[in-house]
Amino acid sequence: MFYRPEIDPHGLPHDPFKACIVPRPIAWVSTRSPAGVRNLAPFSFFNAFSWAPPMVALGMPGRNAEGRAKDTFCNIEDTGEFVVNLASWAQREAVNLSSAQFAPEEDEFEQVSVASAASRLVGPDRVAEAPVSLECRHYTNVPLPARKAGRSNMIVVGEVIGIHIRDDVLTDGRIDLRLMQPVCRLGYRDWAGLGEVVEQLPPERVRI
Repeated sequence: MFYRPEIDPHGLPHDPFKACIVPRPIAWVSTRSPAGVRNLAPFSFFNAFSWAPPMVALGMPGRNAEGRAKDTFCNIEDTGEFVVNLASWAQREAVNLSSAQFAPEEDEFEQVSVASAASRLVGPDRVAEAPVSLECRHYTNVPLPARKAGRSNMIVVGEVIGIHIRDDVLTDGRIDLRLMQPVCRLGYRDWAGLGEVVEQLPPERVRI
């Protein structure tokens, strides 16, 4: 099949686009409002985009025509700080629960019964049991087009200024993915854990 997203209907029961780009890591993002209310929400439009310095980016809705936006976006804009927690397969139910809509004044760590720990360099707490947590400073927002009137899409870019790695996922000085067991998003309502892991060496450079 072939379709053009801008003008053609795909003719399928559900939009297939998100099922094409898989697997996607889940950023379990913790933020704090200026009033100190803690927020926790998952985002699967997420990845790393450089390593020196380490930079990450999140795709999320921006502000709508009335100026409203998700709590995560507002908190990052207002405070300039956030934490990307990388959850394990065992934490997937809590990650899913945190995708529910909560009132801005509700503490979402408490609502989904997730233990927290203080960050070192930023205000928002991190997820205590996450295998990896990245403390981030907001770098910039990149506006994207939105096809629905009154909506906006945004890429939120952050610089990673502090990294927590749980000691029990390290083996011989390397993160052991079999111990970390990261969870990821697929298309539709599907999630996945870690499958087979193989070491793939790059080809040797050949001078011509």
